[in-house]
Amino acid sequence: MEIPDGGGFDMVEVAEGPSGMNSGVANVGSIPCLPLPEGIGSSPRTAGSGQTSDASFHDGSNLEINQMFETKEELQTKLHEVSVHGNFEYKVVKSNKWLYVVKCINESCKWRVRGSKLLNSDYFIIRKYEETHTYSLVGRSMSHRQETYKVIGRKFKSQYAGVSEGPTPRGLVNLARENLKGGVSYWKGWKARQYAHSLIRGSPEESFPLLLSYCHMLKLKNPGTFTHIEVDENKKFKFFFMALGVSIRGFACMGRVIGLDGTFLKSTCKGTLLVATCQDGNYNCYPIAWGVVDSERDESWTWFLTQLKVAIGEPDGLVFISDRHPSI
Repeated sequence: MEIPDGGGFDMVEVAEGPSGMNSGVANVGSIPCLPLPEGIGSSPRTAGSGQTSDASFHDGSNLEINQMFETKEELQTKLHEVSVHGNFEYKVVKSNKWLYVVKCINESCKWRVRGSKLLNSDYFIIRKYEETHTYSLVGRSMSHRQETYKVIGRKFKSQYAGVSEGPTPRGLVNLARENLKGGVSYWKGWKARQYAHSLIRGSPEESFPLLLSYCHMLKLKNPGTFTHIEVDENKKFKFFFMALGVSIRGFACMGRVIGLDGTFLKSTCKGTLLVATCQDGNYNCYPIAWGVVDSERDESWTWFLTQLKVAIGEPDGLVFISDRHPSI
C-alpha cells in the first residue's frame, strides 16, 4: 500500500496469532501498541442475553404485566414516581374511565404502558408494558412534567406526621433535590407542603362537616362549654362561637373588664377571629371566648356579643375595652 508523501501515516503490521487469527495487537515499526478498544473494527454491541445496549436503559421500576392497582389514580401515581426516579418524561396517549395508555415523550423510544379497568371493578391492570427506553442516556431530563407537587407531597408526607410544622417549603425543595434528583422550584415546594398537610390532617373543606362532632366532644370533656354554629339559608357555615366551660367558671374570679378585638385568619378559607379576654390576678391575659366570622362588621360583632351574653350572663359592673372599631 502506498501512502502519499507528507500524509503523516506509518505502516502498521498486525501480529497474527495461532491459525492466522488476528490477535488484536498492532505494531508500529517495532513498538507494540495496546489492544484495540472493543467495538472498533467490529460490529456494534447489541442488547441481548439480559444486556442493555449503551443507547438504551431500563426504567428502574418493578412494574410488570398483570400488575393490579386499586384505582386509576393509584396507577397514575405509580407511573409518576417511576418517571421521577428514572429521570424521564412520558405523555398520555389515551385516558378515559376504562383505559390509560402512556408512552415515552421521545418519539423513537419504545417504552410504553397500557392499563385497563377490570369489569365490574375499580381495579386497573397493566396489560402491556415495554420496560426499556431505546434512546441515549444523554437525553434524559432532570426536570420534567411528571415531578408535580402531588408526587413530592406524597413522597414526603411522613415528614409532617405527628409534628406541628415539619419541613419548610425551602427544606422540602432541598429534600426533593436530594432524593428525586430533579429541579424543584420554591413555588412547587410550597404547593407540595400544603398538599402533604392535607394528606395528613385533611383539607379545610373536609373539616367543616366535623365541626358538630368537635363541639359535642368539647361539651363531653369540658362540662359547661358553650358553642354555637350559625349557618346561612343554604345550610353553609357562617359564624362559630366557643367558650370553654373552664373559662366561663374562671371568669367569676376575674375583674369585670373584658377586652374585645379581632384579627385576620390567613388560612385557605380566610375569615376573622374574634376574641373576648380579661386579666387575671397575675396581670396575665385570660381568654373567655372565641368566634370565627367572615369579617368585622355590624352583623358579626352583634352576633358574637349576643353569644357572649348567653355564655357569661350579665354580671354587675361589666366594662368593655375595644380598639374603637366602628361596628363595636
